[in-house]
Amino acid sequence: MHHSIEIDDLSFSYPDSHQALHNVSLSIKPNEKVALVGPNGAGKSTLILHLNGILAGQGSVCVAGLPVIKENLGKVRARVGLVFQSPDDQLFSPTVYDDVAFGPRYQGFPEDKVRLLVDEALATVSMGDYAERVSHHLSMGEKKRIAIATVLSMKPEVLVLDEPTAGLDPRARRSLINLLRDLPLTMLVSTHDMHMVSELFPRMVIMDVGRVVADGATLDLMEDEELLTAHGLERP
Repeated sequence: MHHSIEIDDLSFSYPDSHQALHNVSLSIKPNEKVALVGPNGAGKSTLILHLNGILAGQGSVCVAGLPVIKENLGKVRARVGLVFQSPDDQLFSPTVYDDVAFGPRYQGFPEDKVRLLVDEALATVSMGDYAERVSHHLSMGEKKRIAIATVLSMKPEVLVLDEPTAGLDPRARRSLINLLRDLPLTMLVSTHDMHMVSELFPRMVIMDVGRVVADGATLDLMEDEELLTAHGLERP
């Protein structure tokens, strides 16, 4: 049985020589839901971008049993749904339907199969009535749901989200948390929303200055005020 995510001794430096990741190792089991927390600049987003090959550092990254290497990128990106912090980075088509259909069309599915995948993805995020709407006219909460639908239409094994609750009002945030709770997928979520972490994620990984500094049960780590304070985090 493969791990859903297996990162071994991963280091990465940006072209300006800033080293963003130092020897990071992390394993996540199938259907595990894990929160990735830490201050700005900790390396969380850099780490996430390695999971579908947008960035490539030294070390090894495997997702859904596939090494993340150039030859596998098409397959990897179908199995790892990456949802960016800003949904506008993900929504660019004339209609919601076209945005959600983009991945399956790109994979070459016939249009009747594409329609089934789109309908199912929109139903999963409770946006079935929005297919003909224009993404840019939607609220932030609605856009975030559509952005999630654009990756669900690819039937991923792993869902990776960057700051999913950022910019949401309380009602939209609550409904997004309920949606994430109900998705039967392996999940790695980078977030500053410690209330969501304590409610939704049994396991928490703390990063700081490009390193994993703690990895364990959320309940236990949340009790360690000294650890949280040392890494710019607050107990909810």
